[in-house]
Amino acid sequence: MRPLARAGAVLRWSALLVAAALFLLPFYLLVRNGLATREELTSPGWTILPAHPRWENFAAVFDDEDVPFGRSLLNSAVVAVLQTAGSLLLSSAAGYGMARIPYRHSGKVFAAVVATLLVPASVTFVPTFVMVSSLGWVSDLRGLVVPGMFGALNAVLFRQHFLEFPRELEDAGRVDGLGRWGVFRRIVLPNSTGFLAAVAAITFVGSWNAFLWPLVIAQDSDSWTVQVALSGLLTAQNPQLNLLFAAAAIAIAPIVLLFAVLQRQLVRGATESGAVTAR
Repeated sequence: MRPLARAGAVLRWSALLVAAALFLLPFYLLVRNGLATREELTSPGWTILPAHPRWENFAAVFDDEDVPFGRSLLNSAVVAVLQTAGSLLLSSAAGYGMARIPYRHSGKVFAAVVATLLVPASVTFVPTFVMVSSLGWVSDLRGLVVPGMFGALNAVLFRQHFLEFPRELEDAGRVDGLGRWGVFRRIVLPNSTGFLAAVAAITFVGSWNAFLWPLVIAQDSDSWTVQVALSGLLTAQNPQLNLLFAAAAIAIAPIVLLFAVLQRQLVRGATESGAVTAR
């Protein structure tokens, strides 16, 4: 390797290492502070790791009687999974309908869907709460899940993706006797796994990290999600910051695991940009 090329490689790897360190810094701080004592967190000195790591802090998070952290993790998992599954089903069907089903006012319908993206969430927050409250879904799983299943952005993304889907594959399915729903279910969706994984990851993360809506709807501690539970640890009468950091590290672990498992599909969905590979 020539000196100039070697210098370029060294610069690229150095930049990648610096970027990786910056991205990993918040995770390091969560784990480091979660293993510390309250005195170490407030002391003016700084150590890379606590002198005596307290792994029991991660277990103590689940022993707090005022904040049911274990139940909150379960609630968040259930809400995120159901919301993601429902959003994928509804948005993909809506997107496919806008992309492939011809009708007179299709352009106006698509414009109306896009127009809803311009409406701030704060405008629809109160009407949505009134509707959910009138249905008796306050402090109920349905109140946490159902409103988040309908997203115009996902529908628009799916429409743009399906516009690029090869019509030849759909025509082959119709020749085999499949109807429109059969083509969608047995040909279009199986050949869109990369894009589905990308949208699913975005939806799951958004649902897992949601705070304001669960805070208003989950008025009973048994229906708290993990983000509401974290705020409960912070606003307690005697806040323990080391337990808060430990709880935050536990709360972020499912998101990290999700991206680790779906990494290949996410990269594929991002690089394809709507293109579909036939199997």
